[in-house]
Amino acid sequence: MKTRSAAESAACFLTIVTLGGCATAPSSFYTLSSTLPAAERSSSLVDQGLAVGIGPVRFPEFLDRPQVVSRAGANRLLVDEFHRWGGSLEDDFLRVLGENLGQLLGTSRVLIEPAEARYPLDFRVVADVLSFEGTAGGEAVFKIRWGILDPYMDRALVVRENTYRSLARGEDPEAMIAALSEALSAFSRDLAEQLRRLPKTKPLAPEEGRF
Repeated sequence: MKTRSAAESAACFLTIVTLGGCATAPSSFYTLSSTLPAAERSSSLVDQGLAVGIGPVRFPEFLDRPQVVSRAGANRLLVDEFHRWGGSLEDDFLRVLGENLGQLLGTSRVLIEPAEARYPLDFRVVADVLSFEGTAGGEAVFKIRWGILDPYMDRALVVRENTYRSLARGEDPEAMIAALSEALSAFSRDLAEQLRRLPKTKPLAPEEGRF
């Protein structure tokens, strides 16, 4: 039987250590969160029972992935294999947006599409998320084109495009996720303000029923 040389043994050891290190590298998982203070709650619409449907909300394909994406330049993205979303970014975004609107409008009747509506809606919110990522400068950038429609999605009542920026309070990925949550809260406030200003849609008369 041949005996391994010291060089072969050392190479084998380094290979095992290297492979073991790659196999055990930990990943971190993140979720967005509502950053609205508990005191920021509206009571003006509780008695009116405002009902809002959210969706569809579309995300660009480069964000539709488990990894957290940041922007290194105008045409360059960084996809971090070891920092990932705890679930779907889209689902997380809609969950927090719905939570924010419920708090700001003082209503529990916020429906996330495509869930089946079990009560009449007053408005529907649709949107295209154009960007939702951190930058090399430590800033969270959220750009969104959005609209408020009547409950039958026949007429646009409000159409806007906004960009929100929030500076991360730290250099780690968790600080950037918190900054993105802050940007989402800023959008939620603007959306809630527009919804407050709109008169509720009158229900259709029986002869005007939809087919």
